Amino acid sequence: MPVPVTLIGRTVRLEPLAEHHAPALAEAGAEDRTTYAFTPVPHGLEAARDYIARALADQAAGRSLPFATVSVADNRVVGSTRFLELDYWQGPLVWPPVPGVPHGDPVLAVPDAAEIGNTWLSPRAQGTGINTEAKLLMLRHAFETWGVQRISLRADARNLRSRAAIERLGASSEGVRRAHSRGLDGVVRSTAFYSILDEEWPAVRDIIELRIAAATSPSAPDPAINQECLRHGGSLIPA
Repeated sequence: MPVPVTLIGRTVRLEPLAEHHAPALAEAGAEDRTTYAFTPVPHGLEAARDYIARALADQAAGRSLPFATVSVADNRVVGSTRFLELDYWQGPLVWPPVPGVPHGDPVLAVPDAAEIGNTWLSPRAQGTGINTEAKLLMLRHAFETWGVQRISLRADARNLRSRAAIERLGASSEGVRRAHSRGLDGVVRSTAFYSILDEEWPAVRDIIELRIAAATSPSAPDPAINQECLRHGGSLIPA
């Protein structure tokens, strides 16, 4: 199964989620909670400890790889995200089969496909570019280190903010599954599904890197950068 790893960018550091993150995670979750309508976010220290315990149990079972999201600027935990739905395809990794090469065994192999989700950020970290760079780090690790064939993302169909953020990455819509599950508010929700395939990753990577470059520019977005985003299938970067 995948080994926990720290992923480091210019604005964000993704650390393997651990018990010691509980107080800081509780503090991040205690900020204005009006933005947490669609995502499970721990409220209080005991809830944070339980949140971490459940995440680590899933990790031990080979089902997920959770992270604490840390702002590089002030070294504060500002949220969490994870790889989940780790999918190990059955069958030989090479053909014809070679003795000793694993056959989709999650104990020995990295996943062939995965989902990025359970993402939340404290209000102070929203709109700062931390989420965009965190997605870049995770996607790069999945496609370039693990060698996955597919990354999935999903959002409550009512969560227009999350859906827009996913679409800005350059992920392809796979439609909306109606009456898919029950939401945090008890309402039967529909779910919007997205994906990025291995062959699409280079273009998606370009889109995300262009967005990060534009966000760190002291001036308005360069029209040339917007044209590059459009050329690669992304949307315009707002001024």
